[in-house]
Amino acid sequence: MNFDAELVRALQDDGRASIHDLAAALGQSRAAVSGRLRAMLADGTVRVVAAVDPEFLGQNVLAHVSIRTDGTTEPVAEHLRGLAETVLVSAVGGVHDLVTEIRLGSMPALHHLLAQIRALPGVVDINTLIYSTVIKGFFVSEYRGGLRIDATDAALIEQLQRDGRASFRALGETVRLSPSAVATRVERLISAGVIKISAVEARGLVHRQLSLGVGLNLAGDDEAIIAAIRTWRGVDFAARTLGRFDLIMTLVEPSAGALYASLERIRALPGVSHTEAWFHLAVLKEDYARTLRAADVVAAGGG
Repeated sequence: MNFDAELVRALQDDGRASIHDLAAALGQSRAAVSGRLRAMLADGTVRVVAAVDPEFLGQNVLAHVSIRTDGTTEPVAEHLRGLAETVLVSAVGGVHDLVTEIRLGSMPALHHLLAQIRALPGVVDINTLIYSTVIKGFFVSEYRGGLRIDATDAALIEQLQRDGRASFRALGETVRLSPSAVATRVERLISAGVIKISAVEARGLVHRQLSLGVGLNLAGDDEAIIAAIRTWRGVDFAARTLGRFDLIMTLVEPSAGALYASLERIRALPGVSHTEAWFHLAVLKEDYARTLRAADVVAAGGG
């Protein structure tokens, strides 16, 4: 067992899992889990943070944009990093040079942003995939509607976006509530799908984990394929898409050999007619923190 990889996976499933529960799940001592987690958080290998569900924020359009540049990618990447609409920016090896994931409120807003990206100096062309359904994503929590939040909830979310494992006592000191009252509010936000607390792992050539983006074209019924990849541990993200692919996913593994094995496993699935892959050389931005809009927050006691 790869101790670090399994610990990260457990935190991606539940970023606030206790040391006791993590140790039980991994079959390790509490001291070993506590020490390793503390070390990974300290050196930036892993961040545990809360993300607000896109639907709750009114971000109804999620898209993946691949960009080909003329010359160095840095000026274009710098511009993309600065956009509030981008949650991911990555330098890749493959047909394109950069990929970015963007989240917006409407199709007109998407068209406007794409026009801006096309007009950037150094951009040769772009290709866009729109997510029709997110199949697997650690920071898409499936907001179920009907819940409104107040200013205290918003303050808790802001703190959890910085540190998803902050203690209820520390959170309570910030919002002037008891730890038990904070615990009730946080559980309510998680249960309703307003937020998800998960782990973000540093990826790229200089880090322990390597990442591969894969686009799939499918033949026939895709439900069996979707059911298979939803359970695969190496699949960090997967979505049905509209565009040149029927489905897109991100594979994360500790070595190039493991990535190759995962890709071959995907290619062998009945119904996969074509695959195209791109290697994430450096993840330049991965930031799911968002400032809540006034429309998302009601007066204290609301909800």
